[in-house]
Amino acid sequence: MLPLTEQQLRSSFVNASQRERKELTLPDLAATRWDDIDFLGWRDRKNPNLGYVVAEVDGELVGVLLRKAEGGVRSRPQCSWCEDVHLPNEVVFFIAKRAGAAGRNGNTLGTLVCSGFECSTNVRKRPALAYVGFDVEAARLQRIEALREHVTTFIRRVCAD
Repeated sequence: MLPLTEQQLRSSFVNASQRERKELTLPDLAATRWDDIDFLGWRDRKNPNLGYVVAEVDGELVGVLLRKAEGGVRSRPQCSWCEDVHLPNEVVFFIAKRAGAAGRNGNTLGTLVCSGFECSTNVRKRPALAYVGFDVEAARLQRIEALREHVTTFIRRVCAD
């Protein structure tokens, strides 16, 4: 992912009001390892029930504001984005208001995602050797591509009318 500025981030959100964009707490952009991420995702330090995801979709920067759903899950879920079955982190259910008129009418989408948006790190781990001759690097690259597709699909669904 290419490095982003504060202005690019704030203006990218498709389902946030002007006030929400202005008040969002940004991550430490200087400390972000841009080459190692497929999307920028973070939790709000001031309000941990809020999360933010920014990715390039169809050549444009698109941001989505997420809210952590109330309650918890009864069993350990799998992240819908990285699909890691050996997660070292918690997975939570986030809800995103749809963009435009659909969102103003109360329409939302939900997804299970790593609580701290660690998906880019998870898919870059070398998978276990499944069988003799298993191409570990090809499997890792396929997981990276699948993550990008899952994030892009979710953002497209938030933006769709």
